[in-house]
Amino acid sequence: MNLNHTDSSTEIRNLVMRERHLAVSEREWKHRLRGYGYAIRDTAEGRFVTSIRQDAPLCQLS
Repeated sequence: MNLNHTDSSTEIRNLVMRERHLAVSEREWKHRLRGYGYAIRDTAEGRFVTSIRQDAPLCQLS
């Protein structure tokens, strides 16, 4: 399946928010995301989902 950037960002955001709903705490949520290869980074511009392998922002949460 060939996804453009918007579709990919939407799927990542949906996964991240689903995992947040399932997690009991923010710490558990971040731990669960690491299993998918993602991390949450808080910046002055907002909260971003980043790739652990590439240390690059993938999409913005807020």
